[in-house]
Amino acid sequence: MVMEGLGKSLRDVLKKITGASSVDENLIKEISKDLQRALLQADVNVQLVLELTSVVQERALNEKPPAGKSAKDHVVGIIYDEMVSLLDNGEGLANKPQTIMMVGLYGQGKTTTTGKLANYFIKKGFTVGLIGADVYRPAALDQLKQLGLKVGADVYGEPGEKNAAKIVKDGMKAFKDKKIVIVDTSGRHALEDDLITELKEISKVADPDERILVLDSQVGQQAGPQAEAFHKAVGVTGVILTKMDGTAKGGGALSAVSKTNARIVFLGTGEHIRDLEPFDANRFISRLLGMGDLSYLAEIVKDEIGHDEAVEQASRNMMSGKFSLVDMYQQMIAVTKMGPLSKVMSMLPGMSNMQDKIDYEESQRRLNQFKVIMDSMTLEEKENPNIIKGKRVDRIAAGAGVEPKDVRLLMKQYNQSKKMMGSFSKNRKMRKQLMKQLGDMDSDIDMGS
Repeated sequence: MVMEGLGKSLRDVLKKITGASSVDENLIKEISKDLQRALLQADVNVQLVLELTSVVQERALNEKPPAGKSAKDHVVGIIYDEMVSLLDNGEGLANKPQTIMMVGLYGQGKTTTTGKLANYFIKKGFTVGLIGADVYRPAALDQLKQLGLKVGADVYGEPGEKNAAKIVKDGMKAFKDKKIVIVDTSGRHALEDDLITELKEISKVADPDERILVLDSQVGQQAGPQAEAFHKAVGVTGVILTKMDGTAKGGGALSAVSKTNARIVFLGTGEHIRDLEPFDANRFISRLLGMGDLSYLAEIVKDEIGHDEAVEQASRNMMSGKFSLVDMYQQMIAVTKMGPLSKVMSMLPGMSNMQDKIDYEESQRRLNQFKVIMDSMTLEEKENPNIIKGKRVDRIAAGAGVEPKDVRLLMKQYNQSKKMMGSFSKNRKMRKQLMKQLGDMDSDIDMGS
């Protein structure tokens, strides 16, 4: 999960509130100090931290909880509100036809992020064209072509041409029928005059709807001054922060950029082409605090799985109480497509208490092993798991390259899941509530596409 260190510290603050016998001045001062410590360790600017905790403390001590809300829930709500306020700086990129110009210094992940952004829009159903306008880094166009091939986007470039504005002009003509055009520009080690001039020329030719600055979140609080400098030079409209999955300075970069005139539109959360998350302060803080993000989980399901008949049939079987290894296999494939288990778990409300107890690496290994074991079964065995005994266990284990005990462990997991699904199918009220939730999620997806 992005910024898991900060998330754990914040969840510990909430546990202290919910576990307290009462909410008094001593508790408020104590959690204010814990909140300060958590934010400072995440590299958030000292002044911002002091301002935020001062407001939290003042509101918690002086505001009366709304009718029907406990004092504890009210304090938790105040922390949520102020954390969102710290990072909220506008909406993300619109899902509509547009031209996007990518800018940034060397080494920030600009070209890779261009590929990720192309993948994001292609998943939304848009045709995408990429223009390689980096005329200084020899490998830039080749890298862009590889990324385009990977995600299904066309790439335009003119090897050997040194006039970036000309390349963009020709590329815009070539991609006049594309719904999304993304221009990958040159970088420098610093924002020098010649780079500013080149970017202004490209902007004039491309007339982009968005000028997106790509920043490495490892720069921490320096992300703010860099964003302001680029904004002053070329009118940045949005920022994408990369490498948010592996830095202790992510909080500094997030908070610093959010206080500039540019809005944060995406977070780069890993090396995979799909690891680009639309930034929304409410969702981000909700996940940090362990409150989940079911709407984004629904979006991932739609983008990565879509309307997969096998997965949908498996879900129907599960809800009706019928559950075979075929269904279990389809569900495992679906979970794998959605990304790392830690990412999926962070989007489920109430799972924060389990986050620290789960060995995600071992769980992912076991999930992959279960799939291999089931690949060694016949269709009859997967549809009628009760026949998997004795020699069948030995044959399946040999075919999968595992021990018989691993096959038995899979069967134990299956039987536990089947028992749980059986209880679920008998609980009409619970089933009705879940179906309503799924229906609401489908509605949310349709409105957002």
